[in-house]
Amino acid sequence: MKKNDIQALAGIVLFYVVLEGLGVTCPIRFLTGVSCAGCGMSRAWLALARLDLSAAAYYHPLFWLPVPAAALLLFRRRLPERLFRWGMVLVCVLFIIVYLARLLSPDDTIVAFEPAKGLFFRLLLGKGGPK
Repeated sequence: MKKNDIQALAGIVLFYVVLEGLGVTCPIRFLTGVSCAGCGMSRAWLALARLDLSAAAYYHPLFWLPVPAAALLLFRRRLPERLFRWGMVLVCVLFIIVYLARLLSPDDTIVAFEPAKGLFFRLLLGKGGPK
């Protein structure tokens, strides 16, 4: 890993720590009112740390996928370009399929589509920031 990569990763982690300290658990949902494709991933990994696989799968069925995706990224230079590209396409397609299925499922309590609760929508309507 290059020094710039480590600095970028540290910056992202710091950004999320600050947001978490301000009570914003997901910046995308906070701003838009719509959950992102990774919604539930942090809770899934915390459940996995407790060895609760069913809770991990409930929070995000693809909780296991960041590990092979990270391996693809880490070993990118050692892999054939075609394998890397197809691997990343597969990761993205799986996330999109699961995201859409969860978004459209009335039984899913993790992923939400509530634009009226997002900061952008409230600012546009003049309702101010978070309450």
